[in-house]
Amino acid sequence: MNNSNVPVILRSLIIYAVCIPLAMFVGYTLANPLDYGSLGFYGLLAAVLASPIFLRWHRELLVFSWSASISVFVLPGKPSLWLVMVAISLGISVMERIMNSENRFIRVPQTTWPLLAFLAVIVVTAELTGGVGLRAFGSAVYGGKKYVYLFASIAAYFALIARPIPKEKARLFVLLFFLGQVTAAVGDLYPVCPAWLDPIFYVFPPMIASDEVFQVGVTRLAGFGNVGVAIYSILLARYGLRGILLSGKPWRFLLLLAAFVLIFLGGYRSTLLMFLVTFTLVFFWEGLHRTPLLLVMILLGVLGGTALVPLANKLPYTFQRALAFLPLDLDADAKRSADDSTEWRLAMWSALLPEIPPHLFLGKGLAISTEEFDEMMTGNFALYTAAANVDASQNPLALAGDYHNGMLSLILPFGIWGVATVTWFLLAGVKVMYNNAKYGDPELRTANAFLMAAFACDAIFFLSCFGGMQISMQLANFGGYLGLSIALNNGVCRPARQAVENRPLVAPFRPLLRPRPVFQR
Repeated sequence: MNNSNVPVILRSLIIYAVCIPLAMFVGYTLANPLDYGSLGFYGLLAAVLASPIFLRWHRELLVFSWSASISVFVLPGKPSLWLVMVAISLGISVMERIMNSENRFIRVPQTTWPLLAFLAVIVVTAELTGGVGLRAFGSAVYGGKKYVYLFASIAAYFALIARPIPKEKARLFVLLFFLGQVTAAVGDLYPVCPAWLDPIFYVFPPMIASDEVFQVGVTRLAGFGNVGVAIYSILLARYGLRGILLSGKPWRFLLLLAAFVLIFLGGYRSTLLMFLVTFTLVFFWEGLHRTPLLLVMILLGVLGGTALVPLANKLPYTFQRALAFLPLDLDADAKRSADDSTEWRLAMWSALLPEIPPHLFLGKGLAISTEEFDEMMTGNFALYTAAANVDASQNPLALAGDYHNGMLSLILPFGIWGVATVTWFLLAGVKVMYNNAKYGDPELRTANAFLMAAFACDAIFFLSCFGGMQISMQLANFGGYLGLSIALNNGVCRPARQAVENRPLVAPFRPLLRPRPVFQR
């Protein structure tokens, strides 16, 4: 036998020795393919086989999964993909830092310290209020999922700032960050898909029930509304308003207009208002208010408002519901739906206000025991009687801490310390992103400006009473915008130092009196 063939034969034998027993075990587990043990094994096997992909593109996958509506159904609790990618990406970045001391995380103490302070508040509050319970793992305590989201959001921020993003990949990362929202549209198609496509929705969770009638303009398609958000975010981050309106390329404006129409399919007032606020912030940041475009926008607003007055009640249902914050003559059903949503929120907030003083210095945490949950569901707990009188079906939202109010989601679970640390984080984040937008690389000007506007818009809505934001879900958005800005700019940008002339510290002596002229005889 030729000695040169020995390594090849040995390698083949090793491959067979590994693959054949593995194939036999997989075949055995296929006898019960939907068992959690089997699903877990398949997930672990897929992760091992995909490890080269994770090692090479873990940051790209993390950024894409940030807003993607994808579920890892093989794991207990069916976590979102971004939760898994946070653990993978941060773990790989930490291992790279251990193996090579030059791979340092980007240092931004302005935002790191308030985030770590909020983490300390979460840990101390959880320790003093019953701990962290995960119902998916057999715990008798509810509320652990929100703790997981908070911990993962903080970890995701550090995973994103582990390395600076190369300038040649900046556009790719910005595109991936917003493109993940497009996957939410798959969940809206659940009622109209044939039964043989049902396995797809293990990966893409349905956004609406299967028995709900799918009708564009009537059914609230939140997934397609997210597609509109993704499109206008990509356009504004890539081209800016100046590049959309003044570039001489009409397809950009038409695409922005299509995104604006898609927002109405969800029927959410908050989504429409956030688009308008973000649009306004970018408009003024780019200085377009000093151009004739300001007059054009005012005229378009006046003409559009005038046209809405007689045509508002003839628009599709979801369009009318999204416009319900305006004093228009709308359809009774759309107006009633929006008013009911506002009324039960106000009633729930009024019922929860008396609970703020007792939990001002020590929050109630996010954990709820089984006994407390059963007692609250029966309506015997006086705190929730006001919310139950509005709509009993909405009562579990208050019980689970879904207050649809950013400040209530902070002060009730974490007290005044949570409000202070998160406010500190938001103010520091706005300042960091302002510096990056003002002093950053000119090639990143539009991306930095939009990230700052989106961050500021989310902060405004979170600190106000409008919208359905809560800290357990919104912290990931804050960390995403801020972390992406820091990674794109390799930290915090500062104004360039101007060259200082080498001037003497002490000015030369100059006589105050002019010397007399000397006349020659």
